[in-house]
Amino acid sequence: MRIFLSLVLVLLISWVAADFTFAQENKKVNKDESLRKGETRQTLDPSIFKDPMIREAYRAAKEIPWVLDSIYCYCYCKESPVFKHKSLLTCYVDDHAAR
Repeated sequence: MRIFLSLVLVLLISWVAADFTFAQENKKVNKDESLRKGETRQTLDPSIFKDPMIREAYRAAKEIPWVLDSIYCYCYCKESPVFKHKSLLTCYVDDHAAR
């Protein structure tokens, strides 16, 4: 009986692990490109920043650029004749977001 229960437990764990792996492999990010403002430049590499919070912000910008490119930049750099940002994503193509 003990061997049978052990076998059932192993099979159950294997089944759950396989299902979890399958779900992770088939997880797709739904990108809504319709709201993009048109920033096409690459964001800076997060590893160049020492501050962990700034590094994390640049990592997020690199992972989901279509989201940041659809958000208005509230630092008003879009209105500035110096910056002329297209969206919040533009803040991450240079060190502007780290200041």
